[in-house]
Amino acid sequence: MGGPPNSQAVSLPTNLPFRLVSKTIGSGAYASIKKATPFHAPSPVIAVKFINKDHAFRTGHLRPKQIQLEITHHASVCPHDNIIRFLSWGEDAAWIWLSLELADGGDLFDKIEADEGVGEDVAHFYFAQLSSAISWCHGKGVAHRDVKPENMLLSASGDLKLADFGLATRFLLPRTGERKSCGMVCGSPPYIAPEILAVGNANCKRKKDEEKSGYDPQVSDVWSCAIVLFVLLAGNTPWDSPVAEESYEYYDYVRTHGRPTDELWAKIPAEAMSLVRGMLKVEPRERFTMQDVRKHLWFTRANPHLNAKGKVANPVSLATQMLESLRIDFSAEIPVSQPSGEAMDVDSQLHHHQLASTQPESPLAELPGFDWEATRPSLARTTLLSASQPIHTTSITITTHLSSLLDTLSQDPSMSQFHPTPSVPLTLTQQARQFTDIVPSHSLTRFLSLLPPSQLLPMLTASLHRLNVPVAEPASLAAIEGTGSGSVRLRVKTRDARKQELQGEIVVERLGGEVLEVRFLKAKGDPVGWRRLFKQMAVLCKEGIVKPSAG
Repeated sequence: MGGPPNSQAVSLPTNLPFRLVSKTIGSGAYASIKKATPFHAPSPVIAVKFINKDHAFRTGHLRPKQIQLEITHHASVCPHDNIIRFLSWGEDAAWIWLSLELADGGDLFDKIEADEGVGEDVAHFYFAQLSSAISWCHGKGVAHRDVKPENMLLSASGDLKLADFGLATRFLLPRTGERKSCGMVCGSPPYIAPEILAVGNANCKRKKDEEKSGYDPQVSDVWSCAIVLFVLLAGNTPWDSPVAEESYEYYDYVRTHGRPTDELWAKIPAEAMSLVRGMLKVEPRERFTMQDVRKHLWFTRANPHLNAKGKVANPVSLATQMLESLRIDFSAEIPVSQPSGEAMDVDSQLHHHQLASTQPESPLAELPGFDWEATRPSLARTTLLSASQPIHTTSITITTHLSSLLDTLSQDPSMSQFHPTPSVPLTLTQQARQFTDIVPSHSLTRFLSLLPPSQLLPMLTASLHRLNVPVAEPASLAAIEGTGSGSVRLRVKTRDARKQELQGEIVVERLGGEVLEVRFLKAKGDPVGWRRLFKQMAVLCKEGIVKPSAG
């Protein structure tokens, strides 16, 4: 993905104290990230976040003070082993830049299986590291206020790195001990604490002479950490939002005093259940503190992945266990109308539109050459091609190419997710030294195909239509037809199973010969939701995907 819309024509600062060594490796609505190194040395490699002032302040409704607060709060909690280190910042007339530690291991939740979660030891390991980071922040008087999967990255060794302090706030002045409450409604609905929304509603209804209500952001962080633990263990959040009138799952949780009937809760180990319930007390004054969390029996349990310093004990073992938990079930049934693929109207407002966001939505008018209304699929179009049916092609040709291709790919661990029984080759684990030797830093939401573009592209678009995701037909296949080395991009905008916005691109690119790579690149939204969309697409496109042999 490129930089923010309308920012490409603006030259980056010329007075940078480092050398940029990559194209854009990530981007949001008004910021992009590139890699950099010192001028005369190949290391250390850092990440530089470029914020386009004009786009952020005018279109993104971001205030300069917010960026300054992000810098101040982030710097105040560094260094810590489980927090992305803030290094420096600067600006010119057009840009603000922040230099940060590079998370070599990529996104944590890109490696979490949607609707399944991870093993108990892996969940405990990452929850312990998250708790360490949040406890450290609280000790510095800072609440994060945006604890969610998108803000959890990995180092090259596989250790957790908490990122994005754009919504952080100082609730305690260490020198005086003075505490303050907050009235700002911010966060992501599935992860937000109920008192934040209650305070927002109360302040909206208050009379002019009434004092504003407030919440304790330190206690609210505990709730969000509990939801993250739930996702690690179950592969999904327990509810859409903590509003009984809007979410039956949350209403059921409140009604049953933390013993809901939803089968999702059966995935939580019995030993961890009391911890989750204690952190998810609806009344903030009854909720566990981080000190309570760190004394809980499940938290203090022995864990083979944790060493005495709270870091990963064996990166290769951790990576292997995580990768082997990822699996595409090609026999899964995908309903014709998929609720998790709820299409978004162009003018629709986000659920809880008053929520502040560190990644505000880009106006669709600024995305050139794409008209969502014009590309809304019709019933006639979706019935022209059933993406779950095999495409009739020359199976002899595919078989011939598969034999040589799979020889090359047999050592690629990311291919294991397409195997009936995912496993990492023993030869690879014997040679591996780092976490990233097993689990690549790039996203695992990708597959290979030997279908020609003229068959693969209709299969992809029909599958998206079946999931009720509007998508434009590619203007031309010339970029990847024949020996073309370019790419075709399908822009995706929908809502996930929890009704949260999900944006990204599906990029089809020729790897060489007749092999096409299909990459699902998330731009915005919950990575677990993005992983779920990828799995659904893989099932619908199974006839066009290269899979390892069952032997």
